[in-house]
Amino acid sequence: MLYFLLVAGNIFLRRIVEILPTFGNKRQAVDISQQIQEDISAYLLTITAMNAAVGVATAAAMYLCGLGDPLLWGTAAFLLNYIPILGPLFGVCIFVLVGMLSFESLWWALLPPALYLGIHLVEGETLTPMLLARRFTLNPVLIILSLVFWFWMWGVLGAILAVPMLAILKIICDRLRPLKALGHFLEGE
Repeated sequence: MLYFLLVAGNIFLRRIVEILPTFGNKRQAVDISQQIQEDISAYLLTITAMNAAVGVATAAAMYLCGLGDPLLWGTAAFLLNYIPILGPLFGVCIFVLVGMLSFESLWWALLPPALYLGIHLVEGETLTPMLLARRFTLNPVLIILSLVFWFWMWGVLGAILAVPMLAILKIICDRLRPLKALGHFLEGE
């Protein structure tokens, strides 16, 4: 379904505009669509840049601690970081397992997950929130609930799309007067 919405997005918008009764409603639909496109594009660009930084930092850290194939680990960190909360948590578990299998000493085995966790904490707790806070203010509890629900519905793809879909819902609610209260509820701090 998502694929068809992406491919036929302009047709879908045109049909919505055609069925709306007044010019004001038509204009509002186009304005909402443009805001969604701008905000989601900015979100994806920012998240991709941050994930690339996490991937490069993870690859460098794994190289420095002697873990084999650092490009693989950097790529894994890059991809896992697209899934908020659950992706990095799964990444820590992977690095614990790989560290245990790669090193004989417990301290050396815990170094890769500790480095990965440190990189993620710096990115997730400082850099990304600073970059996204002005544009996207979503309730963290609702983000987690959205992640769980969409992961349950669509698997990994659902988890990746959970935050953008929640942001789209908030944009729509903020722009439609009857839904403003829901938009306020979806808002973070």
